[in-house]
Amino acid sequence: MRGSPMGSRVLASGLFTLMLSCSEGKRAESPRPVEVEAVALHPSEIRATGEYLGALLSRQSVTVMPQVAGYVRKIHVRPGQQVEAGQPLLEVDSREQTAALESAQAQERSTQVNLALARRTQTRTESLFKEGLASAQEMERAAAAVDAAEAATRSAAAQVSQRTVLLGFSVVRAPFAGTVGEVRVRLGDAVSATTDLTRVAQANVLEVSVAVPGERARALRPDTPMEVLDTQGRVLIASSLFYIAPQADPVTQLVEVKAAFRNTVGLRPSELVRARLVFASGQALQLPAVAVVRQSGQPFAWVLRDSGGRTVVERRPVTLGVLGEGTYVVEAGLSPGDRVAVSSLQSLRDGAPVTVKDASRAPAVTDAGLAGGCL
Repeated sequence: MRGSPMGSRVLASGLFTLMLSCSEGKRAESPRPVEVEAVALHPSEIRATGEYLGALLSRQSVTVMPQVAGYVRKIHVRPGQQVEAGQPLLEVDSREQTAALESAQAQERSTQVNLALARRTQTRTESLFKEGLASAQEMERAAAAVDAAEAATRSAAAQVSQRTVLLGFSVVRAPFAGTVGEVRVRLGDAVSATTDLTRVAQANVLEVSVAVPGERARALRPDTPMEVLDTQGRVLIASSLFYIAPQADPVTQLVEVKAAFRNTVGLRPSELVRARLVFASGQALQLPAVAVVRQSGQPFAWVLRDSGGRTVVERRPVTLGVLGEGTYVVEAGLSPGDRVAVSSLQSLRDGAPVTVKDASRAPAVTDAGLAGGCL
């Protein structure tokens, strides 16, 4: 039975509606752009560094000992006190030295009297010799007596000087400005020239000593930077090497290097610190570690590019160098100016459209540990 024209039109309209709905369904199934954060890669500084254990040394540090024996009569300082050069630290009982000085002074006065008498005798003998009343032998004895009296006077004066110096040593003074350590004696203690009284150290200028392997020491120069780090790895203070040992330690085969710096951060002599040596520096591309995806051990990065008026991502294999502070050194696969995605990496597919939200740039300076190789 043949259909009516009206039925044919209804059937055609239904087919058109079905085709339109299928087309809309296909358009609805097309992927929506994924929002990603991206960073632009530009060459930045990277340093080849090595971290070691360093020991802080005072450039001036001395153990204070008395130069005379006696009993401790007075203590002028306390541990940790800042002192100036020449400031009294303590006093040793000086009564014995005072008595010895008085005896030497009396002896000096006696010799001066004898010298004056010998000179007067020599003068009289010369007068008598001119008149023929004294012999040449008497003249010689008078001259010899004067010489002996002069020698005795000089000896007595030297004894007075010596006793004066020793009496001055009864007051023990700071050899230079610094900080007083533990005072090891108490009032009334007997001390001698070998007694350890205290220690004075200067802490405003310190040296940091580091022992490095011989193969690394060969790359060092007198101006190589050294940084002292805190427990969080932050730089406390920086300086340059001034000393590289001319030979390695025969036991450890390590080479000692030193840097000096002005202590403005409260470090102390004999303290152990983290020290970082900067062996080399240069420019390189750095890829954030969060931008790296791996498949079967091969690292990739999602690189953004323009395609038909929209931004899409491309999975690109890269060759990575050493890992620094959150970034890899890029050896191959990326170029300056490339933008790479650093978020939503698991949602990306090769050629997928994205919308971009700029992220912060990678650090300007990255330290690369020497375990991964040098620049």
